[in-house]
Amino acid sequence: MKHIAYIQSDFPNKFGIPRQSGLAEALTSRIVFAPEFRNADTLRGIEGFSHLWLIWEFSESVGKPWSPTVRPPRLGGNARLGVFATRSPFRPNPIALSCVKLLSVEQSSEGPVLVVGGADLMDGTPIYDIKPYIPYADCHPEALGGFTTNAGEYLLEVDFPQELLQKLPEDRRTAALQVLSHDPRPSYQNDPERIYGMGFGKHDIRFRVNGNILTVVEVL
Repeated sequence: MKHIAYIQSDFPNKFGIPRQSGLAEALTSRIVFAPEFRNADTLRGIEGFSHLWLIWEFSESVGKPWSPTVRPPRLGGNARLGVFATRSPFRPNPIALSCVKLLSVEQSSEGPVLVVGGADLMDGTPIYDIKPYIPYADCHPEALGGFTTNAGEYLLEVDFPQELLQKLPEDRRTAALQVLSHDPRPSYQNDPERIYGMGFGKHDIRFRVNGNILTVVEVL
């Protein structure tokens, strides 16, 4: 299988990436095709779709061992579940699937580029394939969520002092707030004095969490 494209995102490392696509809708990323696939004909008709499926590689997990059971972070890192019942990156084949919103198709010196919203991919992640999201086929309102239903998705209150927020580009501020509100920390860590650092674009956002309040203390 060939990598057809790579993503350009605001996440230089894994820490802080949303746990699922679509959680931080304000995030914008660019999908740049490999030279072999920079053909506008490959995208003919794609503007008619609002969302896309990305099939991509857990590139940081390639060659690493896998186990039949894993510890999902949202269960506190204690309960074990089958690897095929989770979205763990440590799998027999390090392949992932994400649904993103198609914002625009741009022409650039790198050929046609897809601008997408809500992606949960690290900068430079290789993409194997892109497929249109088809509402009547891909959406199942009656679907059950397994252990994720009980784990839930809670939000933190983010205290981001204005003088620090202004250090970020204006068009990235809402996305940063959304990412932080979903609590980038591992679920089993709960030290109110610990300071975490999250790479975001060209900046490092440092914060601590006490209860349900995340406070940004520094932006470098």
